[in-house]
Amino acid sequence: MNSMREGIGSIFIKGAREHNLKNVDVSIPRNKLVVVTGVSGSGKSSLTIDTLYAEGQRRYVESLSSYARQFLTRLNKPDVDYIKGICPAIALDQKITTRTTRSTVGSLTEIYDYMRLLFARIGKTYSPITGVEVKKHEVHDVVDHIERSEEGTKAYILVKIVIEKGKKLSDSANILLQKGFTRFLINNTVLKIEDIDLHGGEAEKKKIFTTKDEIFLLIDRIIVKKNDEENTQRIADSVSTAFYEGHGECIVRKENGSADTDIIFSNKFEADGILFEEPSPNLFSQNNPYGACKTCEGFGSIIGIDKDLVIPDKTLSVFQGAVACWKGEKMKLWLEQLVKTANKFNFPIHRPYYLLTKEHQDLLWTGNEYFWCLNDFFKMLEENAYKIQYRVMLAR
Repeated sequence: MNSMREGIGSIFIKGAREHNLKNVDVSIPRNKLVVVTGVSGSGKSSLTIDTLYAEGQRRYVESLSSYARQFLTRLNKPDVDYIKGICPAIALDQKITTRTTRSTVGSLTEIYDYMRLLFARIGKTYSPITGVEVKKHEVHDVVDHIERSEEGTKAYILVKIVIEKGKKLSDSANILLQKGFTRFLINNTVLKIEDIDLHGGEAEKKKIFTTKDEIFLLIDRIIVKKNDEENTQRIADSVSTAFYEGHGECIVRKENGSADTDIIFSNKFEADGILFEEPSPNLFSQNNPYGACKTCEGFGSIIGIDKDLVIPDKTLSVFQGAVACWKGEKMKLWLEQLVKTANKFNFPIHRPYYLLTKEHQDLLWTGNEYFWCLNDFFKMLEENAYKIQYRVMLAR
């Protein structure tokens, strides 16, 4: 094979001599689906597995710690001059595996485990209401946001006070004082908790705030200082406290700002009032019942009733026993009820089943106010499936 130019977007193999390869030079495009074909013994496996995969796996293992390397198979360096542009490699064995009802192409080829990890790590969740990406904020996200402000910027770290039903503001204030908090932010004014007469009359309290005003607990007042590790640590501690006291919510407000300019952070994986489940490998497992169809439970098929088995001989009439499951000392009660009431809705019980109109055939399954139908019968069997005789009848 002629020598090729080493492309930037390619994997370039120079002088491959593994097994029956004769000093092969080849350029393989990256991020493309590439098929290697040839007659038996032409060197397909020698090139792709024994050379390309072996080198990619070997380099990846070498990049790991000595502790991690002991758990992975180490491959020998292939007989090749050099390989450029190679990535960590995955090889799938061609083998026969046990097939189950939940088997898919991904599970049979064993690529499914890698796909689950991939989707769990890079997958993004979007709200079905507004379409915004759902994000969970960490402490460092809030700290980074604050420290991106100009030097000397003053800001408040706040938690919104929510009064539980049946409780008063004074109850919450007393608890906060015991925890060591000392200030509220009301109408953009910082007030000491003990200076507010929370037990006074309504007229006295209205001088300070009304019931419509939002009340915030002031966690900390901070000043942005660039490259100050001590100040950064203080902000991080205050944000952690805010997340805890705010039940997962932290508010950042500039000193001269208003509620309209508040930046609200949440360490919950939620958006638009919906708490989402964070992506995890188990969430993408075909054996996970989460999100599976409630009818088939994810199998893609259900066990139903075969009408041809229920009515095997269509030349018989209903009276002659066309319905196979309505026979026997106990089950014939279902048939007797239909026979006794058939004249009330003009059902031809003596006519062969195949001569019945579609409406009459459907009526056997759907029923009316005069008799219990076949659907009712099988529902009864399913509800009593814990009894062996009913399970046997359903299996038939």
